[in-house]
Amino acid sequence: MQTPTPATDMTMARVSALRLRQRIGLAIVLLGMLAASAQAWQWIAGQPVVLNALWGGLAAALATALGTLPVLLSQRLSERTQDTLFGFGAGVMLAACSFSLIIPGIHAARAGGAGAWAAGATLGAAILLGALALLWMERLLPHEHFIKGVEGGQTSRTLQRTWLFVFAIALHNVPEGLAIGVAYAGGDALRASALATGIAIQDVPEGLVVAMALLAAGYKRSLAVGLGMASGLVEPVGAVLGAAVVSTSASLLPWGLGFAAGAMLFVISHEIIPESHRKGHEAWATGGLMVGFVIMMVLDTALG
Repeated sequence: MQTPTPATDMTMARVSALRLRQRIGLAIVLLGMLAASAQAWQWIAGQPVVLNALWGGLAAALATALGTLPVLLSQRLSERTQDTLFGFGAGVMLAACSFSLIIPGIHAARAGGAGAWAAGATLGAAILLGALALLWMERLLPHEHFIKGVEGGQTSRTLQRTWLFVFAIALHNVPEGLAIGVAYAGGDALRASALATGIAIQDVPEGLVVAMALLAAGYKRSLAVGLGMASGLVEPVGAVLGAAVVSTSASLLPWGLGFAAGAMLFVISHEIIPESHRKGHEAWATGGLMVGFVIMMVLDTALG
């Protein structure tokens, strides 16, 4: 057994001091986050629109978490079933864009004094801005799709593959949260509730598919479920952000609705539909899309 030398003792002391500083720093960060969260909650509690948006976003996050639970007990879904569920989610999002975002956005622009052409142009510009924002985020943020592989900016060698999947899921869920928040900021609680309900419905199979895809990619069952649940937490954050920004001015409402619709359309066309068609189950994916579209349309017309 080797006797510790003065140099070894000094190295061990430095390591211990470094660990102590790291723990102290982590404790300070956590305390700061708790204080910031408490202040944020006080502000949100005083803003009914933002508070409603938060509840809507949390409902969608809970639906995502519920969707992952069967992965703890069941076997993996077939590829055909996964593609059908992807299509279902795309259909719900398409109907939400049309009936809960774009059409109300045009009505909001008209109510603000814009003519027919100006209202259409406003929504068209906002839709393009939303799509461009998601395109920019996708190009900037490194992420990994379940099928297409790594995309986005340069990845660090120390960036674990798990986080690349998390970033991809977050990019997917941001538009849904924004859409919920902007819808509540529009003042039509029934229509906003219909949108939040539709998104929550499609988040259940989405959470299942995400967890299954992570499991198929080689992750442990518990980690796949945990990441699938965590993926929904982006939605309440996006909902609060969307409601807080749009509720500051009525003139921002058509722009916010169109922006959220454009971001969702980008995800549908760029991510969900290609993923659902990549394995040769186009008919099943299209069938799921049609069913999802009809369910969301009925929800919107019945509740909105």
